[in-house]
Amino acid sequence: MAERASPTGRTLEAIPLGGLGEFGMNMLLVVWDETAILVDAGAMFPGPELLGVDLVIPDLAALQERIGRLSAVVLTHGHEDHIGALPYLWSSIEGPVYGTPLTLALVTPTLREHGLDPTERLTPLPAGGEARVGEVTIEFIRVTHSLPDCVAVAIHTPAGVIVHTGDFKFDQTPLDGEILDAHRFAELGRDGVLALFGDSTNIDRPGFTGSERDVVPGLEEIFGSARGKLVVTAFSSSLHRIQLIGDLAQQFGRKLAFVGRSVVQNATIAEELGHLQLPVGLQVRDVDVPEYPAERVVCVATGSQGEPMAALSRIAGGDHRSVTVESGDVVVFSARKIPGNRRAIGRVMDHLTRRGAQVIDEDRKRVHVSGHGSAEELKLMLSLVRPRYFVPIHGEYRYLAEHARVAARVTGGRTTVLLAENGDVIRLAPGTGGLDGRLPTGRVLIDRTRSGEVEEEVLRQRRRLATDGVVVPVIALNLQEGRVEGTPEVMTRGVVVDAQTDSLLEAVPSLVTEAIDSAAPDERSDQGLLTERVRIEVQREFRKRVGRRPLVLPVIMET
Repeated sequence: MAERASPTGRTLEAIPLGGLGEFGMNMLLVVWDETAILVDAGAMFPGPELLGVDLVIPDLAALQERIGRLSAVVLTHGHEDHIGALPYLWSSIEGPVYGTPLTLALVTPTLREHGLDPTERLTPLPAGGEARVGEVTIEFIRVTHSLPDCVAVAIHTPAGVIVHTGDFKFDQTPLDGEILDAHRFAELGRDGVLALFGDSTNIDRPGFTGSERDVVPGLEEIFGSARGKLVVTAFSSSLHRIQLIGDLAQQFGRKLAFVGRSVVQNATIAEELGHLQLPVGLQVRDVDVPEYPAERVVCVATGSQGEPMAALSRIAGGDHRSVTVESGDVVVFSARKIPGNRRAIGRVMDHLTRRGAQVIDEDRKRVHVSGHGSAEELKLMLSLVRPRYFVPIHGEYRYLAEHARVAARVTGGRTTVLLAENGDVIRLAPGTGGLDGRLPTGRVLIDRTRSGEVEEEVLRQRRRLATDGVVVPVIALNLQEGRVEGTPEVMTRGVVVDAQTDSLLEAVPSLVTEAIDSAAPDERSDQGLLTERVRIEVQREFRKRVGRRPLVLPVIMET
């Protein structure tokens, strides 16, 4: 492929801000001269170590400092790991947000929950459509994934074409009949692609990923044999799976109920746009489920990852307002187990089993297929596009490295493989492409139910509370004389009390009194300084004598 010269030496750069070295937070910045386009704005759900955190997004401070405001945002599809961070960068967007109609419909409720008005900025663009941003043309290319209306993006710049695959697989029998546009990828490859940014999620899986229709035999067998209530849990945005369950409910004479806010919302949006087609009279509300015989109901519930507040966890715990499970019922986990969630999922499965339900997952029957292409499909994409440069994206580092090795073999050295990490500046023009410096990157932790961003110090305190508990010395202080009245009391929460700790707690009142008595006169007249002095002394004694670091919160009451 002949490499196009960069006009007047202007630069074309791509900077991954998330999604490399991790699953989630997918976000790629493409900058041509002064035009800055962000491809996807993803979030990631937290691991169990991030106490009280609801969402993790990339730190956008470096992006804002480097380029100011974004000329446009392009969304490849409606999964949370591609759209979840959009509300948090809304103020940095100067131009339109492009996405297919379904993608924009799925992100709209989240924007409105944040008090944002999306009406003027959200710009629908169908698969096959094009839009102009400055000197850059954005083109959407149809791909197949686990929900409808998904696209790859070709970014046509004066220096060459960049192709971003989004999430994809080569499903030859998709439920909606919309097959991946391999012809267009081949056309672009023939004409010349400067760089391909390719999904690496399933590079470790040999062969080809199954079609969505491949789960039908397993689900049919379950529907045919179940004698009680059926509960199927899947990702709430897995609309193809939800359509299959609806079709089977009609076939086997069961009513269909959606249980959980996000699946109700997504199903409503998909029905309005024609992506979910359910016969009239099939669907019932979750509150109406108890009115039907168990063998005549199937519920689609949120909570496939064991989320404690999701519908399935509440059903498993016996405290859902409408839906229960008991002996003879069947619960199907029709979703991939994300590695960090396995313990939580297992806990929910145990609770369901204790209630008498039979639990079925993909380890027992084929009730789930991935929405991502396996190794042979990723090779096929490379062969079609034939890029000058290839950058593996979406996945932990070992997946990116394996994808890089596979690309080198497939292209036979014709493609330069650039193995990048979040923050790497990938210069594609002018001159020879390569890594050219770094942007500081990090994570922002979001607590959506309380005050927003969770600072690192707050997270450290939560971890200490969880592991070592809290110690509260309560001190009555004569502030005028600067002396302790009586004996300080010590309250604890979450502190493991053994012989060693018990003797230390008995010594804390004397330690507190001594710390205050030995303070300088100006310290004894300042309650803030005294509080900090007591905190440091008690914490130091715990660390020295029992090797623990509880959170110490002195309470000083004036007398």
